[in-house]
Amino acid sequence: MNSLTLRARCILPIGSGPIENGWIRIQCGRIAAIGRRQPPGTVHDLGDAIILPGLVNAHTHLEFSDLETPLAAVGGLPGWIQRLVQLRRSRPAGRTEDNRLSKALRAGLLESAVAGVTTVGEIATGVVPNVYTAAGPRVSVYRESLGFDAAARDAAHGSLVRDIDRLTAAGCAAGISPHAPYSVAAALGKKLLGIARHRQLPVAMHLAESCDEHELLANGTGPFRRLLEDLGVWDAGAAPRLLSAADWITQLAQAPRGMVVHGTFLNATDHALERLARHRDRLCVVVCPRTTQLISGLLPPLALFRRAGIRLAIGTDSRASNPDLSLLAECRTLVAAGLASPTEVLTMATRNGAWGLMQERRCGVLHPGRRADLVILRPTSTALRDPLEAVLDPTTRIETTLRSGRIIAGTLLP
Repeated sequence: MNSLTLRARCILPIGSGPIENGWIRIQCGRIAAIGRRQPPGTVHDLGDAIILPGLVNAHTHLEFSDLETPLAAVGGLPGWIQRLVQLRRSRPAGRTEDNRLSKALRAGLLESAVAGVTTVGEIATGVVPNVYTAAGPRVSVYRESLGFDAAARDAAHGSLVRDIDRLTAAGCAAGISPHAPYSVAAALGKKLLGIARHRQLPVAMHLAESCDEHELLANGTGPFRRLLEDLGVWDAGAAPRLLSAADWITQLAQAPRGMVVHGTFLNATDHALERLARHRDRLCVVVCPRTTQLISGLLPPLALFRRAGIRLAIGTDSRASNPDLSLLAECRTLVAAGLASPTEVLTMATRNGAWGLMQERRCGVLHPGRRADLVILRPTSTALRDPLEAVLDPTTRIETTLRSGRIIAGTLLP
């Protein structure tokens, strides 16, 4: 549709205050105008609906979208990772796995669209450009790499460069993800960040996810050391040089934009939080509340990040650690725990997520000239007059998701 004007009970632009009895005009996939009361011309009246920017899921692993239930987290993060590796190793290689991966990605993108998500930050161990460019949420693909010894480093570097070239040729937004401090040697990290700097690509990295991670980095001992030995990737005679969380933050800050994923235990590491605050002009933290709760038994330390002035985004992680891909469910978890206000979580799920993905000029807020990425919600309770509370109410229905003015989930109802 080339031109469409929608009127709703409330529009939440996020970049400015709520617009009661507002309207938004979409032309050629972009927002042409936003106003209040009666718009000129033909109007599609949505009645008691609420319009807000399409949600931005800043951190996902869609390859696990075919899992019906999360993996058990017995043994904390090392135990969960062991089960994840076992799952990956149990899958057949070749065309069978390629087909499974494509189906899982499509299922995850469809679930995301139905949940009001129009932009996804995807961590990918292998890329499928034709799936990422199909109709549905737009995808920023962060190609993940890991490795310790020289052979593994060279293989990881070579495959990453090839996949970045494939993504770029297909028109996908690309990024680079060194997996985590316990899986990426310093030498490989230097190579990866060199590519990010040279190509001006954003980066993302799992960091400070557990106290066990800190023990490995500080002393070379603990559950992570045993896990790496069990997986056959730790050579005690030639142990890899691993960087601390603080050193990784310095490395990540060399890229044009970076996301620290989870960061739950940054306060337990020497100078890491202080260093992150120093680089807050280009680094943010992405929290995944329900995943952190499953694996660590607690919720992200938002107050700690807030005091340090660090920008916060939000993600769902994957169905390997989460029952679904609902970003609003993640937001509700934080509000219910008293860790954030509705305004804060919706900003995390829109504008801040777009910033983290280096997409802030394209999405995250409703503003003339921006892409018409928006989600229409229908409250079922007339008692909820505060639109922010209504958006987060679990009975509120996500009715329609539009990307660049095109419906990717639901229908336009009066």
